[in-house]
Amino acid sequence: MTIGSKLAWDDTVLPFQLDVSDIRGRIARLDGVLNGVLSQHDYPEPVEALVAEMALLTALIGQTVKLRWKLSLQVQTRGAVRMIATDYFGPEKDGQPARIRAYASFDAEKVTSDPAFDQLEEGYFAILIDQGKGTTPYQGITPLAGGSLAACAEAYFAQSEQLPTRFALNFGKVIGADGQGEWRAGGLMIQTMPKASPFAQGGGSGEDGLLRPEDLVQGDEEENWRRVNFHVDTVDELELIGPDLPPTDLLVRLFHEEQPRVFDAQPVRFGCTCSEERVRNSLSIYSARDIEKMTTEEGTVTADCQFCGAHYVLDPETVGFEARK
Repeated sequence: MTIGSKLAWDDTVLPFQLDVSDIRGRIARLDGVLNGVLSQHDYPEPVEALVAEMALLTALIGQTVKLRWKLSLQVQTRGAVRMIATDYFGPEKDGQPARIRAYASFDAEKVTSDPAFDQLEEGYFAILIDQGKGTTPYQGITPLAGGSLAACAEAYFAQSEQLPTRFALNFGKVIGADGQGEWRAGGLMIQTMPKASPFAQGGGSGEDGLLRPEDLVQGDEEENWRRVNFHVDTVDELELIGPDLPPTDLLVRLFHEEQPRVFDAQPVRFGCTCSEERVRNSLSIYSARDIEKMTTEEGTVTADCQFCGAHYVLDPETVGFEARK
């Protein structure tokens, strides 16, 4: 598949509401953002796929956080991929883009050609929300289950938020106009409007008794949820990442009978918050002896950002606890 120049809806998240069924949702496109994230690292293909899926989920979920808030998704496992971490930084001001960053830690000797989710073994999927100074960060955790990170996110919303949620995602490398491989990612998220949802007594229908979205709906809400999910099932993967169908047109194709209503799109960019000042602050807890152990043969202290690859070289005399006195 050949993709041309940058599209107007690249790197955006479009929120919408289906008025007939009382369901909200988002459509996301991550193209330059995903290229920015993955170009910082040399990941094996299964690891790239996991990071791409995680970044797409982060964009879809993160669009709801308020200005200057931070949403993080984390996966910790005992498998070949030990950790995946993503951050979504809410805009500083209205109209400004949000920023996304992501990275993965893995054991290269254990990564196989098996499906991406198989690289994850026993572990958990977590969502964290940081509202800023003076607040206590929120954290919700769910087991790794269901065969995909999207399924884990659906289970999280069912278990922790009692909100039926569904994701449809597609991502991969395509050939750009210059003949080079470029990442394209697109996704759709639907979710019932927040209300008092019935808790499924005796466990849910998911793996190991986890609640699933369908466990939380009943009556008219159940009919609405099933009908909208039927339409989601008809989405073609190329419609999520291709150049020919704008998100607004996709909404009309899928949900024209549900009276879709769109809101302002949120632009997103690849971005990192690392800086020399932050590195110095992180090193301020170490004693002079600790700093001496960190000093290289060239007489410097170095630090690398795992998210963006930035390399910092510092004078050991200017860092550490002693230097702060």
